[in-house]
Amino acid sequence: MFGFRAYSLMGAAAIGASVLMGGLGFVGATQADELSKRVAFPEGYASTFKNYLSLDRTGNDDQIIRLFANETAVKAAQAGEPLPDGSVLVGEIYKARKSEAGEVIESSLGRRVRDKFAAVAVMEKRSGWGRAFPDDLKNGDWDFAIFSPSGERLAGKDVNSCRSCHAPLKDSDHMFSYEHLSAK
Repeated sequence: MFGFRAYSLMGAAAIGASVLMGGLGFVGATQADELSKRVAFPEGYASTFKNYLSLDRTGNDDQIIRLFANETAVKAAQAGEPLPDGSVLVGEIYKARKSEAGEVIESSLGRRVRDKFAAVAVMEKRSGWGRAFPDDLKNGDWDFAIFSPSGERLAGKDVNSCRSCHAPLKDSDHMFSYEHLSAK
């Protein structure tokens, strides 16, 4: 759910609802939904977490994302360390405003203009969580969930696409935005 250049709600590496094979096991879409239920919606994150980055979402030409991190994550990143157990990252995902012709509207700064608040993507790190996944979906001990703006879990969202997009990012603790979070 989140330090993330392309924090992938629909996924730069969209996988769909097919069964994914890899390593010694597999994680199907239904099992992935069940696993993501261990990631809770972080009530009050907008006022208690640090908003460390807001940008046009790469890999999603019609979205904007605002990124937040809890104190556990911020302290570790600013110390130049991997994020520890208990780190939570949040991405507020917004649709970009579009013209009547359906084209994304950009401001005079060349940035997308924020429109409807669409979803909240959450990445949470807990000891041992990574053991449930084959290598191609493993993100250390991070897992992902997607919620509505009001906090209800969005059923049917493919969090395997989040997992597969972030999995290669081992050198940045599976985050696209570690450098931004680590800035003091």
